[in-house]
Amino acid sequence: ALMALLIAVTVAGNALVMLAFVADSSLRTQNNFFLLNLAISDFLVGAFCIPLYVPYVLTGRWIFGRSLCKLWLVVDYLLCTSSVFNIVLISYDRFLSVTRAVAYRAQQGNTRQAVLKMVMVWVLAFLLYGPAIISWEYISGQSIIPTGECYAEFFYNWYFLMTASMLEFFTPFISVMFFNLSIYLNIQKRTKMRLDVFHEVHNQSFTEETERSPEAKLSLKCCKWEQKESAEALDLSKSKAQAAASPSSLDAKDLLETSSESSKKPKCCNKKSCRTSASTLSSEKRVKIVSQSTTQHFRLSRDKKVAKSLAIIVGIFGICWAPYTLLMIIRAGCHGQCISEFWYETSFWLLWINSAVNPVLYPLCHSSFRRAFIKLLCPKKLKVQPHYALQN
Repeated sequence: ALMALLIAVTVAGNALVMLAFVADSSLRTQNNFFLLNLAISDFLVGAFCIPLYVPYVLTGRWIFGRSLCKLWLVVDYLLCTSSVFNIVLISYDRFLSVTRAVAYRAQQGNTRQAVLKMVMVWVLAFLLYGPAIISWEYISGQSIIPTGECYAEFFYNWYFLMTASMLEFFTPFISVMFFNLSIYLNIQKRTKMRLDVFHEVHNQSFTEETERSPEAKLSLKCCKWEQKESAEALDLSKSKAQAAASPSSLDAKDLLETSSESSKKPKCCNKKSCRTSASTLSSEKRVKIVSQSTTQHFRLSRDKKVAKSLAIIVGIFGICWAPYTLLMIIRAGCHGQCISEFWYETSFWLLWINSAVNPVLYPLCHSSFRRAFIKLLCPKKLKVQPHYALQN
């Protein structure tokens, strides 16, 4: 019953992802094409690999013959390996979208390049195990697989499995960890820069604004001239009053010169225009900085979501693949004598559980997939949502 449930969930979930691409054109972005490639791998695992393995587990014998055994092995290794390589490709693509955003956006419309990468994943996945499965017995001169069993000829060859594991799991896992760490450090750096800009905007004073702008400097000079002129006018009035009281205390010629110089002071603006000019310059600069900050905030928020979704997918990948890879290497080293069959079988099924879990992660981590799934499964709900949003 659990095996049948796993098959149903794997096939239905990944079929839904593929249908979403057909139904929703907005999903057809470069990164989502790689998710589609992963869904195809996982769908075929549920539709072909698991159903053929179930009778083998239940009866303890392979009943489909040697030819179908080889085909099943080639397809199973191919699909599982392509899933791993697809996760690496998705991680690399997300890494570029965050750390080299401008160059990444420039090539978003290049579907041909995306398709080429998808094909390369399948070719490399086949080359890793396919030729060995097909030709191992011919190169070695004999088959070591007993009648009624189905596994690869290199199943107990420690050197081959160690090399293949390095290429299939350890190198990909280290790569995706590096991409994740780079994305995290990039986001931390940009968050700090954004906070610095925020504090700079809020700490700027009127003096700083006027000192940085020639026009504001002119406005400030106007204010100073006007203040000086007012002071001089007041002094002149006092002097005239004193002269009227005591004519000998001040020369009339000096009074005329002082009055003449005062009249020559540049009266370029009043206090109101001075404040308005400086205020306008300050406001324009603040609006520009705030606008840039809003754009950066939007991109930063989007990249944080990308990092979280990628971390979840990669985390599940590590949990599902690490036990199988380690047990396979240990098992090959001791020729199956030191690892219980139960633990090996459990780790083997974890690989296929990963194929069933991936479609569940898409709607949890990507709002675009969530909308597409609702569009397919509950189209009426999607139509009601905008009306409900307007009411609120």
